[in-house]
Amino acid sequence: MSATEPRTAEIRYHHSASFPAVLEEADCALLVSTYQAGQLVAIGVAEGRLSLSFRRFDHAMGVAVSGDRVVVGGKEQVWTLVDRPDVAASLAPAGRYDHCWLPRSSVVTGAIQCHEVVWGTTETGAPDLWVVNTAFSCLAGLDGLHSFVPRWTPPFVSRLAPEDRCHLNGLALRDGRPAYVTVMAQSDEAGGWRAARNETGSVLDVPSGEVVTTGLAMPHSPRWHDGELYVLNSGYGGLERVDRSSGRREAVATFPGYARGLACHGNLAFVGLSKIRETTTFGGTPLAAYHDQLKCGVGVVDLRTGETVATLAWENGVDEIFDVQVVPGARCPVLGPPSGDGDLWVLPRPTSPVE
Repeated sequence: MSATEPRTAEIRYHHSASFPAVLEEADCALLVSTYQAGQLVAIGVAEGRLSLSFRRFDHAMGVAVSGDRVVVGGKEQVWTLVDRPDVAASLAPAGRYDHCWLPRSSVVTGAIQCHEVVWGTTETGAPDLWVVNTAFSCLAGLDGLHSFVPRWTPPFVSRLAPEDRCHLNGLALRDGRPAYVTVMAQSDEAGGWRAARNETGSVLDVPSGEVVTTGLAMPHSPRWHDGELYVLNSGYGGLERVDRSSGRREAVATFPGYARGLACHGNLAFVGLSKIRETTTFGGTPLAAYHDQLKCGVGVVDLRTGETVATLAWENGVDEIFDVQVVPGARCPVLGPPSGDGDLWVLPRPTSPVE
């Protein structure tokens, strides 16, 4: 199959026959960010077939969904998109699309290397956005006045500096509040996480700052789901379940790709997979030995059995996935004009005749 992104070449992909049915049975759609290709991709189902919609965001990284809002972390700014179901209903062919997310604002952060963005709640229950600020090794908020507002730093990081000391990259919430983060090393030196990145990855408990588990290879995407803690042991392409009391980890599934981006929904885990770039960052990764066999796409796993129940893989144009998010109740979303012919203008309805 193929999809044409506006003003670019054709992007080819293939998927297991089960993928559309898995989405339909789970009653959800997906949002996937592709860091290297700079795209946000909406994946849904129409008439039993997969439907993919692309929108460009430079260095698209973390994605967060809350109600009618989608937040995307990008290069030097964080974007907010707003859902317009009325616009979706007006797009051809009639009845195909049920959600249409359109960019409406952004906050300029500067080069903070924004990784995950996560919607939580304040103590009063109000929505609260958390930003994983990798350059400054902290969790942060946005207030519209500052580049960012520091909120939490690992206890071993002695000061805020744009030095990517530990490569803090992932955040899991529990009951709406930050609970766990992933770091590639417990380092307090500029770029110190690079020294032994395939064996020093850790999951930290946010309230206490203590180590929950360590010895991972470049971990990402911690998630709290149905009373269990999950993490991606990215360098080995593994999804693992963590025993919080002992720090031991149980393998749930292994994938033919660098695992990064995880969304849990019911009994399913949607895992982003990437090929490995031949750089100083990824060259020594355990998966590098299988470089030519690695896939870029999404794997779907049954958390009860570890069985891979569906797969999607890009054949060209997309080599790296950063984040995967589920949109419950969505069927076939779109991120702009489906034909790619020009812009989509949304205007307020006039209250009186225009003279």
